[in-house]
Amino acid sequence: MKRNYQRGLVWLGLVISAVFLYLAFRKINYSDLWHTLKQTRMLWLAPGLAIYFGGMLVRAWRWQVLLKPLKKVSIGNVFQILMIGFMGNNVFPLRMGEVLRAVVLKRRADVAISGSLATIVVEKIFDAVVVIGFVLLNLGQLARLPGGMALTQISGLAAWSAVIFLVGLALFVAIAMFPQPAQRLLHGIIAKIIPERWRNPLYNIIDKFLDGLMSLRSPANALMILLTSILVWLLETGLYWGVSRALNLHLTFNQLLLLNGVVNMVLLIPAAPGGLGTFDAAGRTVLEAYGIPAEPALGYTLVLRIAIWLPITLLGTLYFVREGLTWTLDISKMQAQAETLDSSD
Repeated sequence: MKRNYQRGLVWLGLVISAVFLYLAFRKINYSDLWHTLKQTRMLWLAPGLAIYFGGMLVRAWRWQVLLKPLKKVSIGNVFQILMIGFMGNNVFPLRMGEVLRAVVLKRRADVAISGSLATIVVEKIFDAVVVIGFVLLNLGQLARLPGGMALTQISGLAAWSAVIFLVGLALFVAIAMFPQPAQRLLHGIIAKIIPERWRNPLYNIIDKFLDGLMSLRSPANALMILLTSILVWLLETGLYWGVSRALNLHLTFNQLLLLNGVVNMVLLIPAAPGGLGTFDAAGRTVLEAYGIPAEPALGYTLVLRIAIWLPITLLGTLYFVREGLTWTLDISKMQAQAETLDSSD
């Protein structure tokens, strides 16, 4: 049953990707697209990638701060595990890279998987709040651009998304500030609805997950995580700038912030690994709203996709192979590998 459910989700993602790929490539003159791609000034990708990997280092430092209440992990280990996780998201369905991160961290530093997953959830909530903030802060410019009115309907979606993620963040902060009442409440719910023989393992998972939220107990830590999250996404926008220069589009930084925000909002839609189709259709749509013709808009999106996907995937694969793990989509097998492989920390 579990395998059939996973397979169904994978097929759903493939269908969604197929629909968005059609939207991304419809009404494209492929000779003009090829001409656009041939004109790419590759040297401009170098500073963009350097800025982007600076953002990855900030991501690693942020995760190290989140993990500190659980265990002190070296920044080198954190960075390598982060790269493995991003590679996993790029090649595995169902964003399995996040589970893979927790598994490798368990092996490297003996951090409970449920605890590290809690820190990853916190990361994602902060990221979502910042990305949606980019959209809301820059959305007004669309109304002043050719085709911009076609995208203004996303303002409502962005506002509702912001409310949902802010409520989620507030809930996590409240749980972190009052862990004992939260633990009693969750244990009580488990005791009422779960058969007795399964309760103790669930109690342990819940307790470890709550431990993973401990960094949010400090207002200074929470503020630092928010500020580093903003910095992460500003630096990622640096790669968008590099690709813009490479294709001689000369987009403003505010336009690139909005593009980054909208693309990553659309990536919340479940799809094939790496946001295949959703990324491409969203990028083309926003750039066309800026008045850029379809072929340069899609060309920009394709170059950006390769620049984001390829280096991270290659580096993550290198670390993955060195780790000695086997390729699997079975979470229980991943957990077994974390328990049985010798620690290399």
